[in-house]
Amino acid sequence: MLAYRDAKTMAKAMRDALADHDLTISHSEALEIVARQFGLANWNILSAKIEVPLARQETIIFERTAPIVRIFDVAKAHEFYLGFLGFTVDWEHRHGDHFPLYTQVSRGNLVLHLSEHAGDATPGGNMVVYMKSIRDFHEELAGKDYRYMKPGLEDEDGRLTVEVIDPFNNHIRFMELVSE
Repeated sequence: MLAYRDAKTMAKAMRDALADHDLTISHSEALEIVARQFGLANWNILSAKIEVPLARQETIIFERTAPIVRIFDVAKAHEFYLGFLGFTVDWEHRHGDHFPLYTQVSRGNLVLHLSEHAGDATPGGNMVVYMKSIRDFHEELAGKDYRYMKPGLEDEDGRLTVEVIDPFNNHIRFMELVSE
């Protein structure tokens, strides 16, 4: 019986079979069809479910991601990231008095580096954070009554999303993939 991890093989076999009948579809179209055959909304959801077999696991292991987020005002950053989103400061660094701040904040396994340094990141960046219990998170944020942000909970294409925008126009989309 074929499983999620066989999806790419299934897509290639489908393309080959259709080509034998002079029908052509792109690889991405084939992947979307395979995802629907598994009862999922799209390939992105299916690909998130695919597990790498133990025999094929690589020795290189990425342990954690820490995106750098550009900030311009430490007080506003703390109000948003610490007060509203519930992060804590892990450490702070400045090269001296009156120098820009570079700091790490975290909440659970989510780690962000906030930087006042002009060359570290571009203002207005975007990131997606996959998570569990997004409904509880949304309820927590709504309960804080943060006056600059009232994020909604969007339910679309097999995922729940809460999008927040920090005071520096950086977007964070917290996303939970929903099982069908």
